[in-house]
Amino acid sequence: MDTPASPALPAKGPQPVEIALLASVFVVAACGLVYELSAAALSSYLLGDSVLQFSTIIGTYLFAMGVGSWLSRYFDRQLPAHFLRIELLVALIGGALPAILFLANAYVPSAFRLLLYGLVMVVGTLVGLEIPLVMRILKRNIVLKNLVSQVLTFDYLGALAVSVAFPLILVPQLGMIRTGLLFGFMNAAVAVWALWLFRHELRRIGAHALACFLALAALLAAFVWADHITTLAEDKFYQDRIVFSATSPYQRIVVTRGQLGHRLFLNGNLQFAERDEYRYHEALVHPVMAAQGAPKKVAVLGGGDGMAVREILKYPSVESITLVELDPNMTKLFTEHETLAALNAHSLSSPKVKIVNTDAFQWLQQPGDMFDVIVVDFPDPTNFAIGKLYTNSFYSLLEKRLSASGYAVIQTTSPLVARKSYWTVATTIESVGLRATPYHAHVPSFGEWGYIIASRRPYRMPDALPPGLRFLSPSALPLMFDFPLDMARVPAEVNRLSNQTLVTTYEQEWGKVMAH
Repeated sequence: MDTPASPALPAKGPQPVEIALLASVFVVAACGLVYELSAAALSSYLLGDSVLQFSTIIGTYLFAMGVGSWLSRYFDRQLPAHFLRIELLVALIGGALPAILFLANAYVPSAFRLLLYGLVMVVGTLVGLEIPLVMRILKRNIVLKNLVSQVLTFDYLGALAVSVAFPLILVPQLGMIRTGLLFGFMNAAVAVWALWLFRHELRRIGAHALACFLALAALLAAFVWADHITTLAEDKFYQDRIVFSATSPYQRIVVTRGQLGHRLFLNGNLQFAERDEYRYHEALVHPVMAAQGAPKKVAVLGGGDGMAVREILKYPSVESITLVELDPNMTKLFTEHETLAALNAHSLSSPKVKIVNTDAFQWLQQPGDMFDVIVVDFPDPTNFAIGKLYTNSFYSLLEKRLSASGYAVIQTTSPLVARKSYWTVATTIESVGLRATPYHAHVPSFGEWGYIIASRRPYRMPDALPPGLRFLSPSALPLMFDFPLDMARVPAEVNRLSNQTLVTTYEQEWGKVMAH
């Protein structure tokens, strides 16, 4: 006699605990990636060479996560309690990571690298513990096959959301310190969620509740006082009083004011000092503008502070100036901030000036006008993102936008401090068929500084300069083209996109100076 088949049990839908924990996985993944990106971005801001810093930070972080995953095997009992404690530790240490690193860079710079990698190891290990514990808690109710796929799906979705939001929304709107603290608060909120979900399993629930409250209160207080933390760190680092600071998707912009006037810093590197910027910008602009004869169309690549544009406008023949500056925050600041706009004589508001906020490399790749003079005023090649603007690929594009009788001039670091770096740029310019005419000037804030003129025709020394200059004169100009023995040309290889040898050389040469 056949036994009747048992009726199939109705499939259970997802339980509230499962949904809550999977949502926690999304938040945990997002928070973990924010801490990783914050450490990598800060190290590239403060140490330079973004590829090296991002690679080593990410590698260290992933290794630490592996250590955390391995250590999770030793957590056998009271898994919800362990998960809650780990969330609070990640919230406090990870959330405070940007603030700690900013303060360390200002007050104990010698210990910055040790603290950076130490914090990355600690946070990575704690994050590596989180997911295995969540999976073991969920395993009570979910089949392993579904468990792994669901957890990894939410983990990757959280990482995707943050990777897009971090550079486009979070850092520009909140700044690095508040971004870290916000996501620390979210980690602590997950701990509170776990406290409520597992309230019947947790021992000493009062102590856990107090720990959650204190963590949330600490993070909230730090979030409210984030501006004071930033000011405390930057006032120590920059010494002079900070009158403006902002974080854009591209860089940290800080303007200070002291006894010697205003100074502009990008990612901690000095770009100009009010007391002697006229020396730098007169030397950058006038040797090519005056030599060209009667330039009508001029392009400025970089130079979002408008100082180079100010000098170019001293030539009545100029009909149009195209300023190509990546960061719109720079051009907006030096157009609208009354004190800073006065430094460039309100040049960016001139009807002759057209501002294009885009990457100069991409801009040159597009078909467009030819120019009588192109002034290239980029920051020094401290990382590969800037280094690409000093490659033979870039100069090949530049050559195509230069008129037959035109001149381009490139600011080119110090031929005294970074001698090989300087001559690497000259060699790279010559590799695309242009003539390279090097010269230098003394700028007290920077020391001996170098420039290189690129052209198809031989450079012709001008007989006259515009009236009212404070530094250059026709009689002094030829002296700038004479190089003493300690700055004379040395062999150098071409800087290519495929090798970016200039970034490595620059870091080595300037690193020796900073070490002393």
